[in-house]
Amino acid sequence: MYMKKSDFNFDLPQELIAQSPIENRDKSRLLCLDKVTGEFSHYCFFELPKLLGEGDCLVLNDSRVLPARLFGKTEAGSTVEIVLLREVNENSQNPNFGTDVSNILNVPKIINIPNDSSTSQTWECLTKPGKKAIVGTKIIFGDGELTATVRDVIDGGNRLLEFSFEGIFLEVLEKLGKMPLPPYIHDELDDPERYQTVYSKEIGSAAAPTAGLHFTHELLEEISNKGVHVCYLTLHVGLGTFRPVKTDNIEDHEMHAEYYVISEETAKTINEAKKRKNRITAVGTTSCRVLESCSDETGTISSSSGFTNIFIYPGYKFKCIDSLITNFHLPESTLIMLISALAGRENILNAYKEAIKQKYKFYSFGDAMIVS
Repeated sequence: MYMKKSDFNFDLPQELIAQSPIENRDKSRLLCLDKVTGEFSHYCFFELPKLLGEGDCLVLNDSRVLPARLFGKTEAGSTVEIVLLREVNENSQNPNFGTDVSNILNVPKIINIPNDSSTSQTWECLTKPGKKAIVGTKIIFGDGELTATVRDVIDGGNRLLEFSFEGIFLEVLEKLGKMPLPPYIHDELDDPERYQTVYSKEIGSAAAPTAGLHFTHELLEEISNKGVHVCYLTLHVGLGTFRPVKTDNIEDHEMHAEYYVISEETAKTINEAKKRKNRITAVGTTSCRVLESCSDETGTISSSSGFTNIFIYPGYKFKCIDSLITNFHLPESTLIMLISALAGRENILNAYKEAIKQKYKFYSFGDAMIVS
């Protein structure tokens, strides 16, 4: 008997969807779920060190969100919203462009953007409204320091836009672009850094690895001082993160692929912790997916880079991670399926029912849970 996506449905009051971050990152609430017994307890996030042991390993995703959302006007005066998906210039200096795997996967490649002084780049983009972005349309951003011309309409209705600018494209984006917030967030951010983790470093994500938004530098220092080994990997989150499961049989869902990097240093730190029988805690489903993609049957990690489209759902046997810090996810999403694989569907739905009862905040700017 296959599992249906409706098996992961629940009713969430709209008022529990967080629209903005709280003032202090680490003062969000933290629900602790025992994955074996299903019992739960309540904490504040700054109490996380109590739940980690000396010698344990905490693994975080250091990807940084690209300000990929632009608002411009056509020459006729119509407003058009653009979201950058991937650069498609064949002469791009992006070392990942044109490799066999990326062409096959056809995934966003917002990674390693060259800091050159070229004057044009072509990107695949989402455009809204599409009827205002027909082929040949010119779109002007800001005071004209960035312009784009629609060159083609491709499968799925996305557009190929040729951008013209002076200087370094990333610097232009930093000035004119906005954070590509999830569609369920309607408020604008006063401070774009609140949609970045404090340890974000490698620019390339189209969405934040939101489990990490609760950490502060001080909290990470406290965790390290306890003897927990803090290490980092990179997974660039694509917009496919928000793609709903459309198949009734969840096994028929095709997972989007995302680019990752895991260093030798991080792999060594994790492997040494595994040898000592210490626990591996992944921060976010993104970190979890990389670790499970890069481990062998014994849970040993190998350093590597590439693309992963691993889809984790109940029945999956975890090889590397022991616990997971994550936010509260959308009904019927691949993310709630992943945590259900770790703790059991009934345990997760019961924990979610408790979170709703206690009025926890959900989704990107919401509260957190640790499954351990």
